[in-house]
Amino acid sequence: MANDKTPTLAHRTQYAALRTLIGTLRMAGWNTATAVGEAVGRLGYSPLGIRRDLVEEALRRCFPEFNEERVRAVARASYGHLGRVTIEATLLSGGPEEVFERFEPCADWPVVEAALAEGKGICMVTGHFGNWELAGSYVGARLTAMGSGLDAIVRSQSNPLFERYINRTRERLGMIVVPDAEAVRRTPRSLRAGRAVAFVMDQGVIGLASTFVPFFGRLAKTPRGPAVFALRFHAPVVFAAAIRQPSGKYRLRLERVPVNPTGDREYDVDMIVHDYTATLERFVRATPEQYFWQHRRWKHAPPAGTVWPPVRSAGVAAE
Repeated sequence: MANDKTPTLAHRTQYAALRTLIGTLRMAGWNTATAVGEAVGRLGYSPLGIRRDLVEEALRRCFPEFNEERVRAVARASYGHLGRVTIEATLLSGGPEEVFERFEPCADWPVVEAALAEGKGICMVTGHFGNWELAGSYVGARLTAMGSGLDAIVRSQSNPLFERYINRTRERLGMIVVPDAEAVRRTPRSLRAGRAVAFVMDQGVIGLASTFVPFFGRLAKTPRGPAVFALRFHAPVVFAAAIRQPSGKYRLRLERVPVNPTGDREYDVDMIVHDYTATLERFVRATPEQYFWQHRRWKHAPPAGTVWPPVRSAGVAAE
């Protein structure tokens, strides 16, 4: 669904500049264009210093074993990675084959096939790690080829012209774009139809139903929608991440997240949220330079009295 906000002159100017840049980079070729994106991204670390203190402090707290040299190296690399994935997301203009060319063979795809075979749809979760846009494009294209499809729950962007551009690319590759404000209404219908629904689950958003679970040892506000839908519709949960390899291509990693109802709905939701957050943390620990550290992940403080692990309600019998 398109962003209906009327574009301003500033939006049009930004979009025209972006399209000119994309056209120039596309003519230069994928490898050159993404290398330029990485170089530009690194400028955000130095000399511009955009959120540099935030990124370095997060790395120190999450990886206390890192010395200062390692902190700075990972921080610098994360800016380069962000610049690269931003360009990669904007360069896609063809069909599924163009996406598949950017990936190594996916040994984990049977995880999706097995989940889909249950006939309950799939709640797919990911984070701002690796290249989340390419991950969605790959999964959407491959599910469409199987006669299914992928709904992508997305947040609105500030520039409606750029949002429409990105959404057209997503839809061409097999995704149905669902604004997050419509997720509650549309996700049940998609799961009943046996479709996969993708959620990016590592940003605490005001007004979005969330729970606080540990992420690198600190409680972080985390969306609970995927867990709620999984329990309500008995849908499997699959974590996905497209991780850049030394070859320059991506490897799509897919893992089943356990859903074990106990009869205590709030407790069960919290545990599912915990498990998919722990899965993300495990991947980030292995490749920290591919995480979006520029986001204020721990911006929201938990309510007073929040404890972890959660306490099960007394007298609730297991299902």
